[in-house]
Amino acid sequence: MSESRQGAVPILMYHQVSDTPHANFVKYTVTRRAFSAQMKWLAATGYVSIDLGNLLAHRNGGTPIPPRAVVITFDDGFRECAELTAPVMEASGLTATFFLVAGLMGETSRWLVAERGIELPIMSWENARALENSGHRCESHSMTHPRLARLSPSACRDELSRSRAVLENELGHPVRHLAYPFGSESEHVREIAAECGYESGCTVAIGLSSSADDPLGLRRVPVLGTDSLLDFISRLRTAYTVRDRLSALARSVVGAAPSGVDT
Repeated sequence: MSESRQGAVPILMYHQVSDTPHANFVKYTVTRRAFSAQMKWLAATGYVSIDLGNLLAHRNGGTPIPPRAVVITFDDGFRECAELTAPVMEASGLTATFFLVAGLMGETSRWLVAERGIELPIMSWENARALENSGHRCESHSMTHPRLARLSPSACRDELSRSRAVLENELGHPVRHLAYPFGSESEHVREIAAECGYESGCTVAIGLSSSADDPLGLRRVPVLGTDSLLDFISRLRTAYTVRDRLSALARSVVGAAPSGVDT
């Protein structure tokens, strides 16, 4: 039985959506055409988007969620992503959570200079408020997008607490959910996040999120620019692409082959 049939929920993890993917960021950029096809497929097959607050309420107190619940998340807060995805999701009746780098709003993704040699525009506070007015949620992706697990405890605490404070001041609502920049986290980072008032933390660990997940260590399902629609459907149900699953099957068959057999 697949994990999804046991009550696990896919938390989709996107980064960029663009009509013109940057050559150095193609892997993490889904085209608007592909994104539209994915959202239409979700709507047509009965998936209903929920937010992280809904998911925690279900796991902590039994609040019902739809049989085909999905959480849609976007890391980094790229401006183009915000502008292109909102109309597409609205047309399919879906909403998402955007994790924002609070200290770089209206600027550029400085952290990508060292990583990819590029800088992409980050959405403004006006963009963020427009998203929330359309039914989406904006939550925290730290203050400046560092690798939190490499920081001192005081620097990590500053990144997480200041991000919450700035976001709450600008958006006018409590901020309780976090995505760890670069997926950089540890048990100690999770403890600091809890101390700072976060109720959930999204990782980059691949998997459908089940009730066994630490709320501050939620697994997610990456959606990449290299994925076909068939891959997307496969990820929704298993967290992995068709090729990933076939490769795993081949490895298991080879590993199970009798000794002496030429594989």
